[in-house]
Amino acid sequence: MVAERSLLLVHAHPDDESIGTGATMARYAAEGARVTLVTCTLGEMGEIIPPDLRHLLPDELGQHRITELDRACAALGVTDHRFLGGEGRYRDSGMMGLPDNDDPRCFWQADVDEAAGLLARVIEEVAADVIVTYDANGFYGHPDHIQAHRVAWRAHQMTGRKAKFYATAMPRSAGAEAAKLPEDSWFARATDLSVCVPDDQVSTEIDATRYLPEKLNAMRAHETQITLDGEYYALSNEIGHRVLGTEFFTALHAGWHRSPSYPARTAVVSPGGTTPSGSTRSASRGTPPDPRTPRGHRERDLFA
Repeated sequence: MVAERSLLLVHAHPDDESIGTGATMARYAAEGARVTLVTCTLGEMGEIIPPDLRHLLPDELGQHRITELDRACAALGVTDHRFLGGEGRYRDSGMMGLPDNDDPRCFWQADVDEAAGLLARVIEEVAADVIVTYDANGFYGHPDHIQAHRVAWRAHQMTGRKAKFYATAMPRSAGAEAAKLPEDSWFARATDLSVCVPDDQVSTEIDATRYLPEKLNAMRAHETQITLDGEYYALSNEIGHRVLGTEFFTALHAGWHRSPSYPARTAVVSPGGTTPSGSTRSASRGTPPDPRTPRGHRERDLFA
């Protein structure tokens, strides 16, 4: 009898799972793997796109986003979803540098060992073979994404580093292609690719193009956060990108990485490319794999 494969994803807010890993989740769920999603907050501080929902207060938005996430998971075929520590245990921290970061209820202020202990129980329960989250910079510097990395890595350590550990990634070549919009698109065009990494820092690409319709439906479920126009989407900033059916990751487990270097809370790179103090973004983004990975030698299966 073949043992069940188990994939555990740790995301910061509802919608992160669909945008960054939705096709991968749908593919492995369809192939019979156990896919478990742990979301760290309800996303109470998200910006609301539809005018008819902008009356929602933060706590009301959090409840609304629970429903959105339920619909997204159903679209992806994922039946095992949990909020870290239970629904509402940790609050959305807001964007870096805002007063919300100081709220004692927010995830950014959570004790890492305590939160990691909660996640470690899930890792052991589902016997995770693979853990997916963000890099040490949280992909783009959001405090909840950074904290998700810290908590997931600590839980990985607590459980003996038995699972493979990956961070989501966007290689520059793919990011540049995704930023190309049709001439008649009403979305704004992306000019900043600073969240992308050099192609050789990407260890793994998962071709889940067959499951692009499921990913699109999952993204559509997050109506307060995402606008879709065909196979293109934008967040509240109205900057458009193509929705990708191939998703990319950087391996951070033993044999691929040096220990993560966590950015300090007072000097984390913000989405705009500067630290809160206004200094210039460092050339380093999290912990790249070592050795580097030529594109032709990337892994094609997270469980391989």
